[in-house]
Amino acid sequence: MKERLLLLLTLLLPLWAYAQNAIGVPGITHYTPLQFAADPQIWDISQDAQGILYFANDDGLLTFNGSYWKQYPLPNKSTVKALAIDAAGRIYTGGQDELGYFYPDENGSLRFHSLKQFIPSNERQFADIWDVATIRDEVYFRTNESIFQLKDTTIKAFDAPHQWQLLTIAGGKIFAADQEQGLLVFHGGQWKPACKPLPGLRLTGITTYRHDTLLVSTLQHGLFLLHDSTLKAFPSQVANILHLDRLDATHFAIGTLEDGCYVIDDKGQLVQQFSRKEGLQNNSIQHIFQDRDLHLWLGLKSGIDFVTYHSAVKHIYPDRDNQLTTYTARVLDNNLYIGTSNGLFATALHAVDTDLSTEKGVFTEIAHTKGKAWGLTEIDHQLLLAHSEGVFQVKGNTATPLLSRPGSWTVAAIPASHDLVVGTYTGLHLLQYAAPHLKDGGSVDGLYESLHYLAPEDNTIWASHPYRGVFKLDLAPDHQTIVQNRLFTQNDGLPATRNNYVYTLHGRMVVATEKGVYTYNPATHRFAPDKQYDAYFHNVPLQYVTQDSSGNIWFVSAAEVGVVDVHKPSNGKPFSIVYFPEMSGQMPNDNAFIYPYNRENIFIGSNAGMFHLNYNDYLAETQPVSALVSAVRATAAGRDSLVFGGYAVHEPAANLEDARHGPGFPNKWNSFHFEYSSTQFNKHIQYSYQLQGFDNNWSGWSSKTEKDYTNLPYGAYTFRVRARNNLGNVSAPAAFPFVIRPAWYQTITAFIIYGCLLATLIYYLLNWQESRLTRQQQQRQEEQERQLYLQQLELDRNEKEIISLQKNQLAAQVDFKNKELATVTMLLVERRTLLSKIRDELNKLLKTLQPNISTEFKALLRMLDNAEKGEDDWQQFAIHFDEVHSNFLSTLKKKYPVLSPTDLKLCAYLRINLSSKEIAQLLNISAKSVEVSRYRLRKKLELPTEVNLFDFLLQVTD
Repeated sequence: MKERLLLLLTLLLPLWAYAQNAIGVPGITHYTPLQFAADPQIWDISQDAQGILYFANDDGLLTFNGSYWKQYPLPNKSTVKALAIDAAGRIYTGGQDELGYFYPDENGSLRFHSLKQFIPSNERQFADIWDVATIRDEVYFRTNESIFQLKDTTIKAFDAPHQWQLLTIAGGKIFAADQEQGLLVFHGGQWKPACKPLPGLRLTGITTYRHDTLLVSTLQHGLFLLHDSTLKAFPSQVANILHLDRLDATHFAIGTLEDGCYVIDDKGQLVQQFSRKEGLQNNSIQHIFQDRDLHLWLGLKSGIDFVTYHSAVKHIYPDRDNQLTTYTARVLDNNLYIGTSNGLFATALHAVDTDLSTEKGVFTEIAHTKGKAWGLTEIDHQLLLAHSEGVFQVKGNTATPLLSRPGSWTVAAIPASHDLVVGTYTGLHLLQYAAPHLKDGGSVDGLYESLHYLAPEDNTIWASHPYRGVFKLDLAPDHQTIVQNRLFTQNDGLPATRNNYVYTLHGRMVVATEKGVYTYNPATHRFAPDKQYDAYFHNVPLQYVTQDSSGNIWFVSAAEVGVVDVHKPSNGKPFSIVYFPEMSGQMPNDNAFIYPYNRENIFIGSNAGMFHLNYNDYLAETQPVSALVSAVRATAAGRDSLVFGGYAVHEPAANLEDARHGPGFPNKWNSFHFEYSSTQFNKHIQYSYQLQGFDNNWSGWSSKTEKDYTNLPYGAYTFRVRARNNLGNVSAPAAFPFVIRPAWYQTITAFIIYGCLLATLIYYLLNWQESRLTRQQQQRQEEQERQLYLQQLELDRNEKEIISLQKNQLAAQVDFKNKELATVTMLLVERRTLLSKIRDELNKLLKTLQPNISTEFKALLRMLDNAEKGEDDWQQFAIHFDEVHSNFLSTLKKKYPVLSPTDLKLCAYLRINLSSKEIAQLLNISAKSVEVSRYRLRKKLELPTEVNLFDFLLQVTD
């Protein structure tokens, strides 16, 4: 009978869990074996005083500080299946034939300290250690065959009566479970029965329930209460339990073999289930750990899941089998409605003035709403659904069609009337009241555009198209037609034609643009930045804005959700802007949505389910932000050395050398790589750093978790880093002090040597200066003697210069006379040329004259011929030429008697460097004849062809 009851409960368990689950699911972050680079199975989890997490893994001990994973195997590489951290920060663990603890060394790196030598020699061979527990100054290790008790430096072994199955601490006592004897408690140095054993029970966990009552979990038979040595069944339908942990005074977490993680209350009722449907990697939960921020870490059969159990941000999945995109939500008549990409879903609410994510319930799909549920609007307590198939009126779980035409984006009321306007895929449509119901009022003629966003204002409908711009639509009194349609674009003051969205804020139409909020000025018929909102959104790209009942403005900007809290001053301003990085990048493109129902219930549409935000709880989260220096490496010449491993029971400065004392680092190790992190795992953390002694100011805030400094000069430094969450809370700085020693040539000894060398140099300089003065005196005397000698030489040189000047003067006179000869010769040439021309002209004239007159002209011509011959001119030229050129002609005649007078004339003319043409005019011959004469002259002078005639004539009188 008992077995049948357990089977029935097991079969009903999935239905019970699904029916009673809270609608809000905390965020779940996956850590896969690929990320932590170790064996998939996680057996145990713990956390130290700094917030660093430790995981028991088949590959060894894993650690995670929020940014970096590290692995520490046991010396014999055996598996680690359990761990525990004592008050001193020692991490006790063990494996096959090995047990001990990890503890930071002086460099902040974890080192394993084996305690195996304290085990009795006959007990030193053992299998896996499955449990480790610390209580007061004692540590207990469990294998299947033995429990080892460590106290001081003594280890005592307790063999199992049959087989040890559990070791844990509860209610200040240490318990163990034996396969046959059941639950035992350690008292007076012995294991004694804690209750009457129940055959077939496999105990898997014990925790405090209330006062002196304990809650006991079993593998296959559910939960029991232990009170006064009596086990009593606890009313719960959870089975296949692998792990039990107490979360708070009234809630317990249960890890199961196949059904994920359950959270139950102290009455056994389901509060929350986490399974693959809610986003876990798998349903086999081997260990549950609640961290210091009250969030859950689940050690899975394959991987690790982090559940932000205590977070103010949760997910609501209307369809848990298909995590649909959500576009809209409304609370009405104790129902929560959520519009998705495939229908409208609703769930009943028991109360609407509390955090609705904690409500237990099941969403049901409202019939006939398959398709995209774009928008929900409440008008006069009626809920209208804009749908891809038209418009529906929703009441309870029923949707009644009002408009049966494809493509409705939104519904809005026209002010001062009973009509409603619908923005559709193809323009505006009208809904009219026909008391007491709404009816289809037909299309509004005048515009055929997709109008997703509407903002009615009096008898004007403002609408926007994300690619066209903003429309101002003036309706006729009967609202059936658009009497005036104007499109506003970038040319009308908007920052761009694209990406403009019209909304209503504080009763006014506004446009959310790429550069903030813009409003319309009817006087200029242009748009401009709104002064009221510009203080919040100056140049901020906006896709969505809405306001809550408190006047706060909720918005979506660049895929980030934020709120302008006008009641929370910050940084000297009467408002503050809070962003929610938990939702970043998860909103549907061009269809953002925020529904601030109240401060405890903010609904935000997303690509997978609906976000739920309890804004009051979000602001009230007071967990301090922490910053850690997680690793420091020094580098030099392509090598690096781990300086600080990131683990310190106290501040790093307490375990490492003081920055102002000690040997420090050699000068060549002057480049450093710093890694840092924060153990506030559920927040978006930014960091700012400063290297004191090098940086004057703190760096800007960034999500980067590492920093490099290269080629630092010698001196004392302190690297400091601080963390900041998105609420603006800043941690105390984490510090790492260090010193770089000066190079050998920068030490005090080196400077003493430099002083000695300088003194020696000065001594030798003084000696050198004295010797230099002596040498200078000798040189001065020698210089005087040399000057006397030079003066004598100068006198001799002056005499030679006088002779040279006389020669130059004579040469100048020769040159002058040469120039005169050249000038006279040129005048002769010109005169003969002139006479030749006159003779030619007279000959021409003679031919035209009468015979009696020509006789007189012929006499004149004969006179010209005689003048051209100019023998007297030549005699005068020859005299002057010989005077200038040292009797050139007479000397030449003596040396070469064969030369004719014409040859002498030719030589004289060549001597003064006249051209052939000029010589021809002087000799009254042709230029060709001059060349022939030159040739004959060379033969008479017997000159070889290689000897230049002019050069020969220059040298003939030397």
